[in-house]
Amino acid sequence: MEQKPRITVVGSINMDLVTITTQVPKVGETVFGNRFQMNPGGKGANQAVAAARLGAHVQLIGCIGKDVFGKDILRHLQQEGVDVSNVEPVTGSTATASITVSDGDNSIIVVPAANQYVTAAFVESKRAVIANSDILILQLEIPLEGVEKAVEIAKENGVTVILNPAPIQELPSELIQRIDYVTPNEHEQTLLKQGRSKEELDGKLIVTKGSQGVSIREGNKEINIPAYRIDVVDTTGAGDAFNGGLAFALAKGIHLREACKFGNAVAALSTTKLGAQTGMPTAQEVEKFIGSQE
Repeated sequence: MEQKPRITVVGSINMDLVTITTQVPKVGETVFGNRFQMNPGGKGANQAVAAARLGAHVQLIGCIGKDVFGKDILRHLQQEGVDVSNVEPVTGSTATASITVSDGDNSIIVVPAANQYVTAAFVESKRAVIANSDILILQLEIPLEGVEKAVEIAKENGVTVILNPAPIQELPSELIQRIDYVTPNEHEQTLLKQGRSKEELDGKLIVTKGSQGVSIREGNKEINIPAYRIDVVDTTGAGDAFNGGLAFALAKGIHLREACKFGNAVAALSTTKLGAQTGMPTAQEVEKFIGSQE
């Protein structure tokens, strides 16, 4: 039997509070919304569910609050097949993301809460989990020191590292040098490039461009991998779906260009349902979808 890809995600775990509306309020204005939902989210948890649904063995490393949201999220992640033995409850509340969805686009306010406890010391305590991975996925919704420690452990043990630099912040050059793949969107790419030489990011950048697909560089050539056309319901979590799909494909030894194509299909399918995690597809659904597009 083929061994499942071993993917470890160190990152954020949120409860998403989603409001669907046809009209986004201006400052000082009150409007009626159409619907409200609570969905487990957070970029770390989203990417973990994306990879788990595809069939990877996924370990999630992170923190939640000792509240109802935390308990609900743990139960949900276990049902999704994510190993949560390294998710720890801490004092305080679980992180929340207040999301407004209008005409398929979204705006988000995140309160970090328990995610702030994913420090270097916390990550160090999970060293063995990271060391035993094929791929490590990271984002920037946890303290940067936690990200840096995770990268350090991964590189000491020959583990491939994907950093999804969102929300974007200033990153040390030493950190970028140790990362194998960086997956910004176009806005994040612009900020990421500021003050850096082209060589510093060469071969690492995988830029997600929404409906325009993904761009990578092969030698001196920029390659664009087109997005799949699909009826969009909610784009929340599409970038996380791409990262989960990319990690899964790379862990299976698939070439980068084909891995990005696979990630694009995962992202496209994820936008057909409301909520970041509920739309994540299985590997069979992705393969069938790709086959139907060719």
